[in-house]
Parts: sequence; C-alpha cells; structure tokens
Amino acid sequence: MTDVTEHNDPIADETPVAPPKHAAWALVLICIAQLMVVLDSTIANIALPYIGTDLDIDSTNLSWIVTGYALAFGGLLLLGGRLGDLYGRRRIFIIGVSLFAVASAVGGLAQNEAMLLGSRGFQGLGAALASPTALALITTTFPPGPLRNRAFSVFAAMSGVGAAIGLILGGWLTGIDPDFGWRLTFLINVPIGLGAAYFAPKVLADSDHHAGILDVPGAVLGTAGLLSLVFGITRTGNQDSHGQPHGWGDPLALTGMIVGVVVLVSFVLWETRTKHPIMPLTIFRSRTRAVAFLSMMITPAAMFSMFFFLSLFVQNVMGYAPLRAGFAFLPFCFGMVFGATLASKLMAKVDPRFISGTGTLLGGIALFMFHRLDAATGPTDVLHAAQGGDHLGHTVSYWADLMPFITLMSFGMGMTFVPMMMAAVHGVRSQDAGIGSGVLNTMQQVGGALGLAILSTVAAHYTTSHLGTVGASLQGLGDQLAGVDQAALHQQTYFAAFSYGATHAFLVGAIMIWTASALIWTLLNVNKDEMAEVETPEGVAV
Repeated sequence: MTDVTEHNDPIADETPVAPPKHAAWALVLICIAQLMVVLDSTIANIALPYIGTDLDIDSTNLSWIVTGYALAFGGLLLLGGRLGDLYGRRRIFIIGVSLFAVASAVGGLAQNEAMLLGSRGFQGLGAALASPTALALITTTFPPGPLRNRAFSVFAAMSGVGAAIGLILGGWLTGIDPDFGWRLTFLINVPIGLGAAYFAPKVLADSDHHAGILDVPGAVLGTAGLLSLVFGITRTGNQDSHGQPHGWGDPLALTGMIVGVVVLVSFVLWETRTKHPIMPLTIFRSRTRAVAFLSMMITPAAMFSMFFFLSLFVQNVMGYAPLRAGFAFLPFCFGMVFGATLASKLMAKVDPRFISGTGTLLGGIALFMFHRLDAATGPTDVLHAAQGGDHLGHTVSYWADLMPFITLMSFGMGMTFVPMMMAAVHGVRSQDAGIGSGVLNTMQQVGGALGLAILSTVAAHYTTSHLGTVGASLQGLGDQLAGVDQAALHQQTYFAAFSYGATHAFLVGAIMIWTASALIWTLLNVNKDEMAEVETPEGVAV
C-alpha cells in the first residue's frame, strides 16, 4: 500500500535500526534526562514567592523565571536538534546535560535577579541540546510498532509527570527552609545532570555524523524573533510605576511584538533560501506532521499555564504550605501515566485522531472547571483574612474542586501526547530525526512561553481591574478597617484580585486547548495502519 500524501516527501524515513543491546537502559537514561529538563519548567513555581522575597524580584517579573527558561529552551531547540544530526546525538546529549548541571549550580547560588535569570537562560540552552537528541535517540533506536509505541509512552509520561514531580519536589525542598530551600530546587539538578553525562557513553549508541553546514543565521533569527515577541506580549501584562498594566498600547510592548513578527518572517524567508536550513520547511509538507506540531504547540501552553496559576492559587488563595501545594499535584502523575499507557495500547487499534481528540476535549473540560473555582474573596473575607482568620480560599474543597480535574487534565494529556509525538516524527529520515524532534520540542516550549505570556497578560488585566473593585468595597467597611495591619490587608486584597484573574486565564486556556482539539478532529488524517508501517529507504510504505 502506497500513501503518496504522507510518505513521498524529502523527509521520509530510512530503514530503522534494530534495538541495541542496552535499549532498556538507554530508555531509562533518556527518560531521566527528560524528567530533569521538564521538571525544571515547574520546580521553581512553588518557590516563586520565596525567590521574589529573597532576591527582591517584583511580582510582575516572577513569570520570567518560568518564561525565560521556556523561551531559551524553545528558541534554541532547532539548533540543538541540528547539532545532534551533524555531530552525533550522544555527544550533543552529553554536552547538553553537563551544561544544564553547571547552569543549575549557578542558579542555586544566585545573589540577584540578573544572575538567576541568566542561569535560567543557560539551563534552557542545555535543555535545548539534550532534549531533541533524547527524543531522536528513541526514534532511531526503536523501530515502528509495539516497541516504539511503548518507548514513546514512557517518554510522554515522563514529559508530563515531570511537570507534576517538579511541583512536588519544589514544594518539599522549599519547605525544608523557606530562606534557602528554593536554592535546592536548582542545585538538585547538578548530580542528576552529571550522572547522566557519565553514564551516557556506557548505554547510548552514538549516531552517525552527517555532512552539512550549521545554519547559524537561521538560529539567530529564530531565537531573536521569539524573544522579542514574547517580551512584547509579556510586557503588556507587567505593571508600570503606578501599579497599572502597560497594556497593548504600550510603545515598548508594541515595538517588541512588531520586531518579533518581522524577524520571524525574515527567518522563514531565510529558511526557504539557504541550502542547509536549521528548520527545513519541507517538514511541514506532511499534513499529519503539521497538525501534530501545531497541536503540540497549543496544548502544552494550556497545561503549563495551569501549573503556574494553580500553584500560586493554592498557596496565595487557599493558604497551602509549599510541600502541601506540591503534593496537591500528585494525582497528575498517576493520571498521566495511565493516560499514556492506555494511548500506547490503543495505538494499534484506534486512529490517532480519536485518541488525541478525546484527550484534548478532556483537558479543556478540566481547565473550564478551574475557571469555575469560587473562592471567598469578598471584602468581608479579605478583611477577615487580613486579621488572621480563615484564608480566602476556605470555601474551595481540594477533593471536590481541584483533585478530580487535576486528574482529568493529566489523563487527557497522556492520551494526547503519545499519538501526537508519534505523528510528529512519523516518516522522518533517521538522519533528520534530530531536527524533526527539535521542531516538535520547539513547538512545545515556544507554545508554553507564548501561552504563559498571553495568559499572564489576561490574568494581569483582570487582576488589575478587580483590584479597584475590591478596594472600593473595602472602603465601604468604614470603622471595621481600624487597627487592621495595612500590609496584610493589601496582600489579601491582591490575592482576592489574583483569584479573579487566574480563573479568567483558565477560561482562555480551555478555549486554546479546545482549538487544538478542533484541529486534530478535522485535519489529522493518518490512520493506525500507517503509523505501524515501516518505511523503505525510498520512503514508500509497504
């Protein structure tokens, strides 16, 4: 059977290699490295309030600790994938995890905001070198069929579970010592990264090196464009000296977004003209891959934004201690593993569209239910909390309002990621596996950075608008405000407004993930039989 649409393109697969002798240990090492890379996207979330206090970072800039890492990671992933293709994936993998470990050490010892954000950038670079080579090693190690399905299932589970483990680990480490514990969230990566670098030559088979020229201008244009675009979007939600958001009319924000779009258009034009593009646009010629890339850009954006806002909600509004906040996300691990395992087994029986389409629908429902969270944030509640009474979110039940939908979200993501990861690299030549997985990872990380920037702007807008409403309501309490600690009152007023902003961000996130679901249901046209086929060197399915 020949599928001209999906297989007759320049990126068709070569005959896959047989699994090496140490395939199981190779998968373990790859997944440990991926776990380290992914958990670092969320491990600092629980510690954000403590980092802000210790290093005197403004609350509106705290999101850059998360966004900065995701941006450097996503912006340089294409470069990392191409370096692996050209100079050997094992070598680039080792360099990546080693750099990640060193940057983590610097972040853990940071003495100011610039030092911490700089280390996060270098962590992103290390992750950008390690992550695409890790996924490419799975693609070229395991042939299409049950073995690759299981390998992708484990890898996808690690990618999702890592985010939840990051929150749990971050909560535990921060809770050890609020003044120093946040530093441990970075320092813990040092032994993991160095250990992965040590064992990599022992269990990973090196890939062939391929002739080619590294597209440095493409890497610079792509990274600069993304950085400028995300900066512009993020600035719209940041506050000015009067405590008001800069907004979409801010000249610097507009300049950043316009420059970002212009540079990204230049990047696309450059990639169509250079002989050795860092992102071969032919990889989007397959509709299956194009849909998979786009959906894997939108879906993680909503998922990681959920972690960001919900981790702050349970601490600031519900009054959870760091460790308790981390363990609140424990069900995410179980749901993700179960969803990924089920998706892996269904791949041989059900078309990917139905599996991922269902998963994204469930994820959207979970975010919509978070949008409906109704915390006690009225003026009387704010005053009571400022006087040392119940926290604002005392009317929110973890078991009824959070846990079921955290689990539903994770199950849906497990169902989504496995088929989409496989669809994204299906039919890609072994020698181009690094750039194929690099594009996939780029879509995930850039989607996460852009998604968090957009949703942070949404949350900031509604938070600011609601601050005035809450403040005016408090003034109506008159004499009841006498003797109340003004700092505590201001803090609780902000938390009440933040709750309003976060729930609106969840609603926008739900719309985003349902948009990805619509794309999958309507445009993904690869079936289960095609996903199981082994391609010949000529790229024709047999």
